[in-house]
Amino acid sequence: MTGSPRNRNRLRHSLLPRRTSRPFRAGALTSGALAATALVAGCGVIPGPGGDSDEPITVMTWAPEKTSATNKPGMPAFAKAYARWVNAGGGINGRELNVITCNERNDSVAASRCARAAVKKDVVAVVGSYSQHADTFLPTLEGAGIPYIGGYGITTDEFTSPLSYPVNGGQPALLAGLGRALADDCGPVTLIRPDTIAGDQLPPLLDSGLSAGGHEPTADQRAAEEATEYGGQARRALEASTTDPEAEGCVVPALGDRTSTFMDSFRRARADHPDVRTATVLGSVDQTTINTTGGASSPYEGSYVTGWYPAASDSLWDPMKDVIKKEAFGDNRIDPADAGVQTTWIAYTVFKQVVESLGGEEVSADTVVRTLNAGLKVETGGLTPTLSWRFQDKLAAVGFPRMVNANVTFQEVRNGRLVSGRDGFVDVTDTLRNTDLT
Repeated sequence: MTGSPRNRNRLRHSLLPRRTSRPFRAGALTSGALAATALVAGCGVIPGPGGDSDEPITVMTWAPEKTSATNKPGMPAFAKAYARWVNAGGGINGRELNVITCNERNDSVAASRCARAAVKKDVVAVVGSYSQHADTFLPTLEGAGIPYIGGYGITTDEFTSPLSYPVNGGQPALLAGLGRALADDCGPVTLIRPDTIAGDQLPPLLDSGLSAGGHEPTADQRAAEEATEYGGQARRALEASTTDPEAEGCVVPALGDRTSTFMDSFRRARADHPDVRTATVLGSVDQTTINTTGGASSPYEGSYVTGWYPAASDSLWDPMKDVIKKEAFGDNRIDPADAGVQTTWIAYTVFKQVVESLGGEEVSADTVVRTLNAGLKVETGGLTPTLSWRFQDKLAAVGFPRMVNANVTFQEVRNGRLVSGRDGFVDVTDTLRNTDLT
């Protein structure tokens, strides 16, 4: 097994059932960057027990920033912009929205610190956040009764915790959907994935989709998560994908932020195998990545990409883009094509509808949880199916009882643009039911 022990132990519970005993990495304690806007508006809302009508509604958004691995600075930045936009329009039910942000630094200790800060600040929810350390922060939120709305979907815990309300199908849905798409269009398929606990769960998810389409399993290749080049992996992937002279092979890099590093090596190694196509998932590639790697001459040209939502060019995103234009124009941290920013928009859309449904009731963690558990139906303007988190067991057998949206979209890179590959959503619930994560 390649990769350093530190890399292999980083993500204890990412896409992993709780029964594992493999240890996680605990990094140095790092102070989260906390910033708050405390704006007050008295608009005659009847106060609920334990709350004043003129107090702001306080929530938290966290994500890693300025780290050597995955970074999602656009998520907390957009959350702040969203609060400015809501407050400029009178708040939610006449109450100002106060967003606190925290840098969880891709570190289990820092993630736990963010969760403790959420409890200390008495937030009513953690909204639109990213962390690979759900096993560290979710127990703290659960102990305080604070809901986690619209996490990025990077860990299995987000699909098992009773206080988690995911808005997408996470990595499981993306990979299962990608496998189903590649089964129809590819010869041999090779997966390049991190040599980590999270990476260990990727092959069976991709294979579930391949199997559903009658395709052979992927050739699994591990890679160091924080490598600076992937020349060896690129050459081996190309060799494995060209073993069938009758069929065009496909290479699937799923290395998060390091996917671009792999593709740089892949571009150089590809000269002798020009017909091999690439495919990946949203989060590993976006429009910004394609632009910075050559546009139409990018190594991503012709790639298949699965996402949770419609393509960034779809007019359904215009309301989000309007918020960015009005409240964050020129903030280069916020990319409307970034899946993290998109998830934060949807998560806050959910939260706003929850608060609006409460009317004059108290807005607290308890009332937010009660409303969500009562089966409130949330509309997201066509960006997802109607969302509702009543208990359901469609995917409980494979460890995803909280997954209420297993829909994915198929996109392709054409002439340097990430565009829809087919219309509408594809539900991969049945594919995921056949996934073997043991």
